[in-house]
Amino acid sequence: MKTDLIKMDTVEEYNKLFGLETLHPLVNVIDLSEATRFPIRFTINYGIYALFLKETKCGDIRYGRQVYDYREGTITSFAPGQVSETEMLEGMKPTARGIVFHPDLIKGTSLGQEIKSYSFFSYNSTEALHLSDEEKSIILDCLAKIKIELTHPIDKLSKRLIARNIQLLLDYCMRFYNRQFVTREKSNKDVLTRFEALLDDYFQSGKSRTNGLPTVRYFADKVFLSPNYFGDLIKKETGKNPQEYIQGKIIDTAKDMLADTEKTVNQIADELGFQYSQHFNRVFKKVSGYTPSEYRKQVAAG
Repeated sequence: MKTDLIKMDTVEEYNKLFGLETLHPLVNVIDLSEATRFPIRFTINYGIYALFLKETKCGDIRYGRQVYDYREGTITSFAPGQVSETEMLEGMKPTARGIVFHPDLIKGTSLGQEIKSYSFFSYNSTEALHLSDEEKSIILDCLAKIKIELTHPIDKLSKRLIARNIQLLLDYCMRFYNRQFVTREKSNKDVLTRFEALLDDYFQSGKSRTNGLPTVRYFADKVFLSPNYFGDLIKKETGKNPQEYIQGKIIDTAKDMLADTEKTVNQIADELGFQYSQHFNRVFKKVSGYTPSEYRKQVAAG
């Protein structure tokens, strides 16, 4: 059954969806056990930020075509521009706590300057954050502190304290995601192995010549991860972001072709997916310190 798309541009619209009280026009700490309305199936196009600690699995959340991997003690998060579909299990009431806040709340604050660094807002599908009991307690404590500020009479420090407490909450989430990358080391290594194999295949099969230079999104899609999550995982495992890793592979492949073939620099640039040989020359020199021609002469000189 198709659901109507709800454009969620304000905190008040979220509160109305679940029958919750609006304490502040730009932010609310959510406890769905207090909800007076329980929509069964709904799709939200977020115009606000949202982060939830799911305390029990009470339905499915879909991001695109994939189902969010969440269970008890899982963090899910959404940013403006994202769309998610939720379908509640029959007879189940949602049990989640979290926060929704409008981008205007953090304008002019340190959080507003750094919000893009919280890459987990762009994670999707199977990339939810799974918490230990201790980590859940920390998240709930952060939410409690924000709630205290929302019930406190507004003064000149209110916005700053709310924003800083939200930032503290997000910092803890980032720390816990980093822990998750470590504890899932085997699966991360599997992703890295697949990435390397896909990268080799991209050049060996001639995809570079027909499709152009490989993109991070291409490989993220192949391993069924969002580009942000894929990027953070590769950075954690290799110390390089995927773009740097791809560029290194391009230059290594170019060096092999310069040393072992009679192909011209223009031919090599074309086979690697560069639209212009000048671009290839610039990238090669930036990474290796030599132009392709200089590198070939150096190898030939032995």
